[in-house]
Amino acid sequence: MRSQFEIERMIEGRLRSYLSRDKTGIRREVLRLLLRIRQVTVADIVAGLKEKFSVSFHKIASMVGIIASRIGILKVNRNASGISTYELKEKYASMVVRLVSM
Repeated sequence: MRSQFEIERMIEGRLRSYLSRDKTGIRREVLRLLLRIRQVTVADIVAGLKEKFSVSFHKIASMVGIIASRIGILKVNRNASGISTYELKEKYASMVVRLVSM
């Protein structure tokens, strides 16, 4: 079984790799939104990014899905109507702040 330190190191590596492929800055901005607004939906993120970037709902939904499933730093809650809200796990907030500001 992996220790918490090993898990955090693995997640940090995945997040660094994910952000290294961010050519436009959208990925960093999505993470900044997750830091500022604790619980968001994909529609909230799209609305927040429309001013700076040309984005589609599906593109952002894909990004958020990758961050939640492959990287593992988001908690996903689904309400009765099927709308998912995403929340950054508190234990990874400082790591995200550090990596997004690089």
